[in-house]
Amino acid sequence: MTITLRTIHDVPVLLCAPEGEPIARESDVLDLIGDAGYHGAAWVVVPAERFDESFFQLRTRVAGDIVQKFAQYRVGLAVVGDISRHTTASTALRDFVRECDRNRQTWFVSDLDELGERLRACRLDHAGFGPRHLDDRR
Repeated sequence: MTITLRTIHDVPVLLCAPEGEPIARESDVLDLIGDAGYHGAAWVVVPAERFDESFFQLRTRVAGDIVQKFAQYRVGLAVVGDISRHTTASTALRDFVRECDRNRQTWFVSDLDELGERLRACRLDHAGFGPRHLDDRR
């Protein structure tokens, strides 16, 4: 899997290439999470087209399992791209996306500019960045 480390508003993010094997299971993201830890990335950015169709069908539990795995390792997940055909077809998915976007662990954004704005706003609102740092404000 081709990845690139990039800093967006002082936040290290690991960008996945749009081409590559589809992400269809929780086990498919373990290398990404490991790479994020190795490179010191707070977030992993995955193009929406990399996800298998099962990710967008909540009854399969694929999305929940993947999001939970990122949360377990305290690495943010940003799904980048147009998922409107999926959210139009599923009220449950639309609600899932809305709930994810209200938090600081998993975001669904249309492009890298929107991700940058979310990260910038997060930096302004809090001393840290990414899920690991935002939750450690004790």
